[in-house]
Amino acid sequence: METRRLIFVLGGIAATLVVVIGGLVLLGGGGGNGDGGGDGDDTPDAESSPLPERVEGELRLFGPDPITLDPACASDAGSAAYIVEIFSGLVSFDRDLKIIPDIAEEIPEPTQNPDGTVTYTFNLRKDVKFHDGSRRVVAEDFKFSLERSLDPRTLSTVGIIYLDDIVGAREFAAGDADEVSGIEVMNANTLQITIDAPKAYFLAKLTYPTAYVVDQREVGDSTCFTGTEWTLRPNGTGPFKLEEWQLGQRIVLTANEGFHLDPKPSLAQVTYFLAGGSALIMYENDEIDLTGVGVNDIERVRDPNDPLNAEFSERTSLNTFYIGFNTQEPPFDDPRVRRAFGMAIDKKVLTEVVLKDLVVAANGVLPPGMPGFNEELEGLPFDPEAALALLEEAGGPSIVRDVTLLDSGRGASVGPIIEAVVAMWEENLGVTVEVNQEEFGLFLRDLDEGNFQMFSLGWIADYVDPQDFLDIKFHSASGNNEMKYSNQRVDDLLEQARVEQDEATRYELYREAEEIIVQDAAWIPLYHGKSNALVKPYVQDYFIAPFVIPNLRYVSLTR
Repeated sequence: METRRLIFVLGGIAATLVVVIGGLVLLGGGGGNGDGGGDGDDTPDAESSPLPERVEGELRLFGPDPITLDPACASDAGSAAYIVEIFSGLVSFDRDLKIIPDIAEEIPEPTQNPDGTVTYTFNLRKDVKFHDGSRRVVAEDFKFSLERSLDPRTLSTVGIIYLDDIVGAREFAAGDADEVSGIEVMNANTLQITIDAPKAYFLAKLTYPTAYVVDQREVGDSTCFTGTEWTLRPNGTGPFKLEEWQLGQRIVLTANEGFHLDPKPSLAQVTYFLAGGSALIMYENDEIDLTGVGVNDIERVRDPNDPLNAEFSERTSLNTFYIGFNTQEPPFDDPRVRRAFGMAIDKKVLTEVVLKDLVVAANGVLPPGMPGFNEELEGLPFDPEAALALLEEAGGPSIVRDVTLLDSGRGASVGPIIEAVVAMWEENLGVTVEVNQEEFGLFLRDLDEGNFQMFSLGWIADYVDPQDFLDIKFHSASGNNEMKYSNQRVDDLLEQARVEQDEATRYELYREAEEIIVQDAAWIPLYHGKSNALVKPYVQDYFIAPFVIPNLRYVSLTR
């Protein structure tokens, strides 16, 4: 969310494109859930699994089961897309991707302190209640929620990533303090947050779910892995309430009529169908109202003569799909080996042939449209001869004899992207790579624990700032640096960029860091996805977001 630590797999599904459907990120065309499950070729059995009758004002979508609905714990796009509709925080995004006040009355101006720290004073709206209507949200609720995300007992893998700028956050997260000193309750209506230095992106980080407010009465001392029953009916503050969650079947959201922002939800209900099958067929059968389109169907839908073409639209999305390496373990501790694997991949074939121009080739880490994007960055070229020479220089194909690529999926075979990449490595380097598929939750755990040599993944923006890609993924001290990548010059540049107040200078620091990262080949950037959607004509004001933002309250129906 985002994304939040919004993560997408590359393989395991016939359609691998990111599609944002009503705030929910899907893999286009197959109805996949971000874990690579299913190829979208099967249709639900209407007789054995009849869909319930529509209710008035109901929007129907195809979606995945979330891994979690706990804002402190969410690290994937599928989960975050529900969370942003059920919960809310101090600030949020509007559909122009501008930061707006949410439970805060206004966007506070930062106050520079003599010691170099910066304080934000948030005055809270007095009309915001939890979904059950029993009480209003006060500053103490935010202190509890923020500290819960940072508390080591919660076992969040993302709390410190997005809240580490707050004074005292690291000490608290390490168990060395009883509270976060930089989070202060002034009174019921006023919360002060002090950060360690002026940082242009800090408010944007508060849009991530780890900064959302939760109800202490129901959450208690639950962790990311225990006591999670409350997430089956969470008492949030967002525009929609979770009415029903039948695992593997459906999720039903209903409008929060007391929502505090305008526009308030127009939809009475949003139903996500979670069972396997073809989302496109369900769309054509008028069983769902929105869907993405993947590689198996894109040529047909793009045809102006096809009836679906008039209902189709697409736009760029702020994401990057890549191959990552464990840079601290042989053989990929050698940058020559990593570069060889990168230079052996023909991205033109991947983007134009395998994915039929549903994506654009990636030369670097930052996607087009992200501030600081470097159009002149050339990246590693496709050069099989040079790649093989680098591998020989590093010790030859024998040093990568038993290499395994970790992928997320449950299918009998890997997806077309991974299949093509592995074939290119075998053809151009003489290297056979085994692919190990894992269920998405286990896949994320193994990434966090470093149990991999290579992995296939994607990263989508949580907010519109290059810090969200470069610092969060590549600073040596970042908890989201699964590659264990470490380059002192990169760290220095990223740390300078954190506090640089001149925007042009800050972006230049990020560009220099990105150039080094690309040459070090901590990632092999493969492509930047696009978001697309088929939308029924009676669905009004639907917006294809480039990353997960609260979106459903803007949508209305004319049927």
